[in-house]
Amino acid sequence: MLNTRDVLKVANQTTIASDMDLLYQKEQNIPGSIEYSIKRYYAHHPVTTDDTGLMVYHYHVNDPNKNYLELKYCCTGNRYCEEKSCTKCSELPTNNCRGKIYTADVFTFHFTHTFLSQFTQNIKLSNRKDEVLAFKHPSSFSKIFPVCNRKRIVLDSLLNHSYSGSLENIFVNAKIHELLLYSLECLVDEKEEGFSCKFLANDLDREKILHAREVLLQHIGEPITIKELSRKVAINECYLKKGFKEIFGTTIFDFYQQQRMEHAKYLLYEKGLSVTDVSAILGYSSISHFSTAFKKHTGLKPCELLSPYGSNS
Repeated sequence: MLNTRDVLKVANQTTIASDMDLLYQKEQNIPGSIEYSIKRYYAHHPVTTDDTGLMVYHYHVNDPNKNYLELKYCCTGNRYCEEKSCTKCSELPTNNCRGKIYTADVFTFHFTHTFLSQFTQNIKLSNRKDEVLAFKHPSSFSKIFPVCNRKRIVLDSLLNHSYSGSLENIFVNAKIHELLLYSLECLVDEKEEGFSCKFLANDLDREKILHAREVLLQHIGEPITIKELSRKVAINECYLKKGFKEIFGTTIFDFYQQQRMEHAKYLLYEKGLSVTDVSAILGYSSISHFSTAFKKHTGLKPCELLSPYGSNS
């Protein structure tokens, strides 16, 4: 059997245990965006350790460009089967199925200072979570924490979903934001006071705010007004704006724009689409409006992210 030390070595990307084979790998390294690596390993023997998360906060006092936050996770004991036709598996041997095997899933997410700064603009830093996001916490640290059920569901969804192409990019980026939110909760060092918006104590109202986020992601290329959004989720505009800001730490507009720009990076850099095409896909009325918004949110001109294999128009 593999021990805890073997699994942590894999999670830290320093070495690969001799009795593990790589089954699946997905990476993204777009400049100015979230960098991530998702890997699934086949363990020849059962892995006997708890699912583990690691947060690495790197603070460089003299060079802010070297600041970064990294999240790493290792989840074990998953079932994996290459035979996709047997959708109603009863774990009985078949001609094409290898049956139940043991896997270790390793996730690494790298967030730069520039990327995280969007979440701390124009807010008062009132707790340790805010200080970490703004890189105002004065010293580097590493923190190991257990993987709770909410994080586990998000991590599982990154490996088990039906999206592809552009929709996969939107889905993965949204889930990584969700994972960042849940992971930062591990830094709480003061008594939780609950929501300041009293209506969020109601489960139904919280679900409406969460649903609003999903609706925004579904309309990446079809801009939707707050009035239309409030109607879709059946909550008044005032509650929608206040609840969204409290739960997600950003305004509806800023969240929506950030998601559009993240998708634009993907289309330009990895898909090699032209600035003209990306502008149209995201619903902008003109290329100049798109270019201005892109420069504001990323600090780059769209043409600077064009794939060397794609169009330059």
